[in-house]
Amino acid sequence: MLNFLPSFVLLILASALLVIGTLLCFIPMLFFIVLRLILPFPALRKYFASVFMAIAETWNTLNKGWMRLTQRTHWDIEGTEHLSKNAWYLATSNHQSWVDIFVLEFVLNRKIPLLKFFIKQELIRVPVMGLCWWALDFPFMKRFSKEYLKKHPEMRGKDIEATKKACERFKDTPTSILNFLEGTRFTPEKHDRQGSPFKHLLKPKSGGIAFAMHSMGEQLNRLLNVTIVYPDGIPSFTDFLGGKVKRVIVRIEQIRIPEKFFVSDYMNDQVFRAEFNRWVYDLWREKDVLIDKLLVNANRI
Repeated sequence: MLNFLPSFVLLILASALLVIGTLLCFIPMLFFIVLRLILPFPALRKYFASVFMAIAETWNTLNKGWMRLTQRTHWDIEGTEHLSKNAWYLATSNHQSWVDIFVLEFVLNRKIPLLKFFIKQELIRVPVMGLCWWALDFPFMKRFSKEYLKKHPEMRGKDIEATKKACERFKDTPTSILNFLEGTRFTPEKHDRQGSPFKHLLKPKSGGIAFAMHSMGEQLNRLLNVTIVYPDGIPSFTDFLGGKVKRVIVRIEQIRIPEKFFVSDYMNDQVFRAEFNRWVYDLWREKDVLIDKLLVNANRI
């Protein structure tokens, strides 16, 4: 609606609306966070979780509002049929920009349970958002460098234990767990440094979703394989706020997770680990071909 405005005006307007929406949702969330600390009873945990979830979904809805107001993005979306808010999902996507998070929430908000993704432990200190992620039970991961683990071998595997504990909390309430398999945003420099066998993707890291599957069991029996394509080039977050993202393509595939992935030991069973890695690499190979096809078709328009 307001996309006719200059980009720098849209950048200021969208940024202001994002901040205002965030603060409007943070105030009631802060109230219930304090209430939960005062009343730390297990019987109330599910109630507080539902309140926090409702507030977060409202935040996503407000974001969709200012996105529609300030942008004239053409959305090409397929695969949202047969999704449910009462199911458990493991979601993964290619990762190119911070814009990906807003795209995923735009497409999936209120269609599935709120997406929760693994966050570096250091990010809990981020003003406002860190406290919100904590309240929403986002799993915080503490990564250790190889040098640190050499000096403190007793800390080896602690991040995996944290993954399992986080997933245990999701068994009582329908949850969507998001894991970016590449582990970081795609850049040509990272792609070349890795020697990635894929044209549009970095090498996938399988451990996170393997442990999530093992921890949750058959309850987490659906994988949402999301592919995001920006036909006009990967945007920065500033490009996004400035209304410069003109086209977004999203494809979602629901995949039934093989039952054996819930009971096998990824860490200690080398045969299974190799099989699981092949399964993930096959997903990534197909995604790479799909991205290429979508880009070719989009550039013909």
